[in-house]
Amino acid sequence: MGGRMVWFDPDVLRINYDGRGNFLGEFFADDLILVIQENGEFYTTSFDSGNHYQDGIKIIEKFDENKIWSAALYDEEQQGFPYLKRFPLEASNKKQSFLGDNPASRLILISDTVYPRFEATFGGKDVFREPAVIDVEEFIGMKSFKAKGKRITTYEITGIREIEPVRFPEPEDENPPQQDIDIEPEEDDKPLNEIIDEITGQQRLF
Repeated sequence: MGGRMVWFDPDVLRINYDGRGNFLGEFFADDLILVIQENGEFYTTSFDSGNHYQDGIKIIEKFDENKIWSAALYDEEQQGFPYLKRFPLEASNKKQSFLGDNPASRLILISDTVYPRFEATFGGKDVFREPAVIDVEEFIGMKSFKAKGKRITTYEITGIREIEPVRFPEPEDENPPQQDIDIEPEEDDKPLNEIIDEITGQQRLF
């Protein structure tokens, strides 16, 4: 038996099984929907068609506990400097925030690219500086979504955007090499004359 195909209709903020809106995937009994909001809050829900979602959704998709997210944010707890974080999200029907507890912190961008690159551009008294390209996976290791992250710069920036990656995950081998297995010959594979000699007790010289 296959799963249930699920769509999200952004016009009415509901999910459905009729092909209306954005396709979320094939869902089985224990699968969940992940919702990430513009304010950095996230939560998970079932895929029941009776669910209703609020405005301000940035990402809605099938939840994958193994997916690593990369986020750039202004951390108000750290004087409003831009920070980077890499983290997995956890299943929870209670809203949580990866921006921290200060409501003044703001999300700049979030990406699920495996090896993302972000570009920061400078302004104000630092406008003369060349844009800084950051390989996020090399810049910061994966931690909890509750961790503070790592400051990008103390210079004044005008924005951060995601640019094309230059590294990609290794493709999975759909046809792994077969191992050679040595199979011992069965007794029945012996020549007939050897079998007769074993039965009669005759010893062969050759």
